Amino acid sequence: MPAPLPTADEILEFINEQPGRTGKREIARAFGIKGAQRIELKRLLRQMTDDGLLNKEARRFSRPGELPPVGLLDVVSIDDQGEPVGQPPNWDTELNGPVPNIVILPDRKPGSKTPGIGARVLARFSKTDPSTDSPYPFEARIIRHLASTKQIVIGVYRKDSRTKPRLIPVDKKSRNELEIIDGDDAGAKSGELVAAELVKDRGRGLPRARIRERLGNVDDQRSVSLIAIYTHGIPNAFSEETLSETKQLKPVTLGPRQDIRDIPLITIDPADARDHDDAVWAEPDTDPKNAGGCRVIVAIADVSHYVQPGTSIDREGYQRGNSVYFPDRVVPMLPERISTDLCSLRPLVDRPALAVTMVFDSKGQKRDHAFSRVLMRSAAKLSYTQAQAAIDGNPDETTGPLVDTVLKPLWAAYDLVRQARSKRQPLDLDLPERKIILDDNGYVSRIITPERLDAHKLIEEFMIMANVCAAETLEKHKSPLLYRVHDSPSQDKLLALSEFLATIDMKVSRTQGITPKDFNAILKRVKGTEFEELVNSVVLRSQSQAEYGPENYGHFGLNLRRYAHFTSPIRRYADLIVHRSLIRALGLGKDGLDDETVARLGAIGEHVSDTERRAMAAERETVDRLMASHLSESIGASFEARISGLARAGLFVRLQDSGADGFVPAASLTQDYFVHDERRHAFIGEHTGETFRLGDQVTVRLLEVTPLSGGLRFELMSDGTAGKPAKNRKTGRDRPRPSRRPAGRRRR
Repeated sequence: MPAPLPTADEILEFINEQPGRTGKREIARAFGIKGAQRIELKRLLRQMTDDGLLNKEARRFSRPGELPPVGLLDVVSIDDQGEPVGQPPNWDTELNGPVPNIVILPDRKPGSKTPGIGARVLARFSKTDPSTDSPYPFEARIIRHLASTKQIVIGVYRKDSRTKPRLIPVDKKSRNELEIIDGDDAGAKSGELVAAELVKDRGRGLPRARIRERLGNVDDQRSVSLIAIYTHGIPNAFSEETLSETKQLKPVTLGPRQDIRDIPLITIDPADARDHDDAVWAEPDTDPKNAGGCRVIVAIADVSHYVQPGTSIDREGYQRGNSVYFPDRVVPMLPERISTDLCSLRPLVDRPALAVTMVFDSKGQKRDHAFSRVLMRSAAKLSYTQAQAAIDGNPDETTGPLVDTVLKPLWAAYDLVRQARSKRQPLDLDLPERKIILDDNGYVSRIITPERLDAHKLIEEFMIMANVCAAETLEKHKSPLLYRVHDSPSQDKLLALSEFLATIDMKVSRTQGITPKDFNAILKRVKGTEFEELVNSVVLRSQSQAEYGPENYGHFGLNLRRYAHFTSPIRRYADLIVHRSLIRALGLGKDGLDDETVARLGAIGEHVSDTERRAMAAERETVDRLMASHLSESIGASFEARISGLARAGLFVRLQDSGADGFVPAASLTQDYFVHDERRHAFIGEHTGETFRLGDQVTVRLLEVTPLSGGLRFELMSDGTAGKPAKNRKTGRDRPRPSRRPAGRRRR
């Protein structure tokens, strides 16, 4: 005799007792339903779904408002504690009520990464312990990172009485405005910067979205860096657990450390630096076997003493990967009490450090080195310009007493090391960097190109040598480490470079086995010529991207066989890994690299390489937006610029005075039909032969500014150079000249 059909209440009670979503098969098996009765069960389940008693997804049933044990999450925001907050996609609000916010707990596994806004993950869900007073009803732990949903849009909320509420995206690539769903504005006011979530909608009209977070006043330039922070999912607030651990940290005492507090090491940094993690000192070598040589000490803040594996501080430092530097703020890798206090090598204050003592001969070649864990006391904090002025004969009250005893020995040591650098010949690109200076209100005051001083080069070269020592020591002890590697250019890029150089009557003697010395010879030949900036740009584009990894294939740009970042553990997690590796290899303490981390070095290298690229993109986008905001009142003005890039759609230009980047659409070049010649890095007129090349100096006029996206649109005001007409792309023949020249740009 067939079993009786269960009631709706019995089915609901059964589903409620199951750990996750339940299918029709499990329900039928539980109630002994077979044969034709399955049709009746199917009808009952359909009716229960229509009545809102059940939620059906992918042939599985659950009580409305409940989550399965495992499911998808889209990250929609970062909360005040820096934790990502997700929501389940395809949540039916009519059946299940409001979409739940689910906090994503930190992954305690080494090598794990924190998802940013817009990321999608597969996660395991559980109800939040009521005793924690958490604002989230559920919490999740990540099982797997999935492809980004790209559903979060940063933009400006606009609302008036004539149209429906809109969101204007800040992304240059976003073509459409978004319609904000009624009641889903999160209380935002017109003109505010917000983070919104795209809503799947098969209807016609504009795409729709709901606002998830209000980010601030769009007219405040201090909001500009927030756009990059939220767009790239950069954590910008530390958790209470991390802050609590930080408060418990105490200054280091001497203990087993080597005491070098009597050695007058000094820090030399930018004038506006807030943390000082490296100090230097030098003296002539007194060893008669090394006449004319010197000894140099580079001491680096011992961050590994305070940031222990397995702590919340370490997990968040790893998730961030590195500090991110914006003109108006820094998003630090570590809490400020560590980065600007306990691990900042302040003058006349005892600080722990990991130091390397290097011995160089009279030709600047390194003869020996040794690492030690020390307690030091910086003798002075100097800026680059301050140190340079002192060595140039203009000391101040701070540098005066240090000139003979500290600064001159440092410069003498640098003169030796510079000899070896010249012989080694690292890649020597001349690419000036510009810096944005803000006023007291956070607005762009001016853009400068800082002078490149010997003081900068001195610190740079000593840091490079210390990094080499770290890699050599760890290789010698067969200890695992993260290398900083930079591969040689690919053959495709070298062939493209060779073809380009041939267009300006330069030849590359070889592409196989090319060295930085070969590139330097090319750069030397064009120095001071009209092609200097052009060739520097093309050579830069031919280079590979540096990254971190446990496998060594050398650093092409520095022309070094082994290299590891050791000198900035406050702001780079890779350096902290190298510190722990040295502690483990040299037996300098119990807080060295653990076996679990060693097993995941490959994943860690990929992660910190990704966070470095993320930081670079965020910093670059912020500078673009600030530049655009700064130039928003200069529409119609003319500027001197250089062509910095070419694409089929048009020319990219960089302004000479500010370094701001903009675009000249190809469609605006109406005096001829221009062909993009990739080999020659040029736009060439089909009938006139007029040519615009990468690196050419041009005059442009500013037509349009979109500060939120960082977009600048220009028109060319100057002529190109004379050249041979481009061939017709289809026939290979010259096009006939037009009977009259179309109206085009103005002439200078």
